[in-house]
Amino acid sequence: MSYVIAGIDPAPFRQFYGLSEQALAAEQVVRMTADDDSGFPCRVTLEDAAPGETLLLLNHEHLPDPGPYRARHAIFVREGAETPALYIDEIPEQLATRLLSVRAFDRYAMMTNADVVEGSALEPMIGTMFGDPAVAFLHIHYARRGCFAACVDRG
Repeated sequence: MSYVIAGIDPAPFRQFYGLSEQALAAEQVVRMTADDDSGFPCRVTLEDAAPGETLLLLNHEHLPDPGPYRARHAIFVREGAETPALYIDEIPEQLATRLLSVRAFDRYAMMTNADVVEGSALEPMIGTMFGDPAVAFLHIHYARRGCFAACVDRG
């Protein structure tokens, strides 16, 4: 089963790059500096920020489809991130090293299945969930903090 995991488009976040703390606060965005190498996962690059790198913590609508599962949550975006990651039939290290919640959605953005998996076992779960022809896409969330991590589309 072929699949694609892509980072989110940085375009909506560029307006915040380089703003003052006061200007960010007015937009309900928080600038943070990574203080370790595993707690600050950028959703554009699908990499953890290195200690000392700055990120923006902001609210992002990751499931904009109308309906009961419409969702938004806090995410990190590496300040200055420009190029979304693209993984084809490959699991990013950022996902492979965490406990994940995987949610399957049909073309109407209705959840059809969900499970929790260690990131090292994510690929077989992707195959299992995409084995259902009704599944259009998957959303992955970090299970411990619960934040949206990435979308998985059929390849």
